[in-house]
Amino acid sequence: MTSDGPQPSLDARQGPPPLQPALLLSPPPREIQKLPRQTSNKPDFPATKPGSHTGSGRPSAAGMDVTILPKGVVSIGRRIVTIGFALLILSILAWAYISGNQLASDRYHIMAFGLYGAFLTAHLIIQSFFAFLEHKRMKRDSLTCSYTKTVALTISAYQEDPAYLRECLESVKATLYPPEKLRVIMVIDGNSPDDRYMMDMFQEVFAGEDVGTFVWENNYHHQPLLDVDEGDSGYQAGDEPPVYSEIDMDDLGQLAVEELIRTKRCVCIMQKWGGKREVMYTAFKALGNSVDYVQVCDSDTKLAPDATLELVKVLESNERYGAVGGDVRILNLSDSYISFMSSLRYWMAFNIERACQSYFDCVSCISGPLGLYRNDLLQQFLESWYNQKFLGTHCTFGDDRHLTNRMLSIGYATKYTARSRCYSETPSVFLRWLAQQTRWTKSYFREWLYNALWWHRHHLWMTYESVVAGIFPFFVTATVLRLFYGGNLWDILWVLLCVQLVACVKALYACWLRKNFIMIFMSLYAVLYMGGLLPAKYFAIITMNKSSWGTSGRKKMVGNYMPLLPVSIWGLLLLGGLVYTIYQEALADWTTEAKQTEIWYLLIGSAIYVGYWTFMIMLYWLWVRRCCRKRVDFYSVQV
Repeated sequence: MTSDGPQPSLDARQGPPPLQPALLLSPPPREIQKLPRQTSNKPDFPATKPGSHTGSGRPSAAGMDVTILPKGVVSIGRRIVTIGFALLILSILAWAYISGNQLASDRYHIMAFGLYGAFLTAHLIIQSFFAFLEHKRMKRDSLTCSYTKTVALTISAYQEDPAYLRECLESVKATLYPPEKLRVIMVIDGNSPDDRYMMDMFQEVFAGEDVGTFVWENNYHHQPLLDVDEGDSGYQAGDEPPVYSEIDMDDLGQLAVEELIRTKRCVCIMQKWGGKREVMYTAFKALGNSVDYVQVCDSDTKLAPDATLELVKVLESNERYGAVGGDVRILNLSDSYISFMSSLRYWMAFNIERACQSYFDCVSCISGPLGLYRNDLLQQFLESWYNQKFLGTHCTFGDDRHLTNRMLSIGYATKYTARSRCYSETPSVFLRWLAQQTRWTKSYFREWLYNALWWHRHHLWMTYESVVAGIFPFFVTATVLRLFYGGNLWDILWVLLCVQLVACVKALYACWLRKNFIMIFMSLYAVLYMGGLLPAKYFAIITMNKSSWGTSGRKKMVGNYMPLLPVSIWGLLLLGGLVYTIYQEALADWTTEAKQTEIWYLLIGSAIYVGYWTFMIMLYWLWVRRCCRKRVDFYSVQV
């Protein structure tokens, strides 16, 4: 017989029911039952009798009472298991790397395949496998939409290129979702005359709709003592973050903004500069609880017509899902080599890395260009999200990743769907791309520390992947420096060959998964990673509490040269290692049998490496480069 007691229900404020410990070591169930909202904070568990079956269907021991463990005990147990698992993974990785155990090698140990390499290979295979399963499930599942949920589509704008902004607004207007259920809110970061063209364009595109506009002299956290030059402030090098303070509640501008956003369907607000997080906060705060879902979008993003619809389908399919992100593609992929490689990297990041995370219901970042959140949950942590501090400094970047982390912190799942798609602008100049990557890396490591506090509330995959991804750059750096200063030319060539080999394998898998041979060029991204992104990670860690040095507005493409510093230092370190190795090799005895064999390895390896790059560069120029157009370094904005 089974228990007849009432079943526990779900409280939106308490978060979804925690996963059972047994589920920690197994994939999440493919079908998760929808749970009703809880009306009481004290769930009644089903009563059991000696010798009867428990609510889970498992028979209890005869003559013994089945005791439900207190929630605090379960939480502590999960924390202990999670911390132990993280330390285990870290220990295995460190031991495999430091021990240097070789699983296979040639006679003279010139070529070898070690235990650490085997671990990373297994990681890539497992990650790719679960990404494949998630894509297979996306294609198999046929989700429906009730068309009853209200959605607020919020757009964050700052000195946007008029061409990109128009594409964004027109794509929003063409969204396939009932107009009576969809609101459009664009908040402009800046209220100077130079920013007026964005509001004018909004009014032009949405002419005939229920439009409301307002120029707000302040914002929700206006600092009256700080005189900020609107035209040059914000995202430039050397700027200090403003001092944040609450404004008076009787601010007539604030009341007007809230009234417009809650009564008009299409609203555009110009407000005093405060950064992207301030812009997002204005939209979220003014909305209150007036809608069911909140969609985020950037002003350089072109949405697919069904992008919003597909996101809504995912959130409606399960109440455990707190947020969902879509597939972000690159709008300006033909601008340069940088933007083209970014387009391939974006596809890999979303359709392999985040697809794998989505299989375990723990996507680490809902991207800013395309994401949807449950508004009732978002309103609960809105203030703590905005007031985030790190080492005493108010955080002004990493808004999307921290918003995702806040959702994960209350125990809700985060998902990814490739059915929802958008196209966004990416830097096409190396310096601006490097500044963007530095800013993203700052937020990654900062949010890594915050995310670690909530590993125990989700599948162990989140813990495992966080540890592996977090420690990987340090092991790569140590390997490169050790081999460059090892005094052996073959070691340097071997690490270059291994990097390209791994990149080629990943690129071939992406070609198969995407069914497009263009992904073979993803193997060229290794140069950008090793030469630019890797040293930028250390600069990001050192300057993690600096709120400046971000990406400039699109009216001024280049203006921040600080990210070049770590790249220059890294280049000098590698050059020094190469010179030292050449000097050591010049003193070595090349008449031995081992050295004679090494000469053949050097000749064959060099031929393969040079041949690979020659072939790929020719293929790039013949296939891709001819389609590229030259882009100017700045925009001439007509207001």
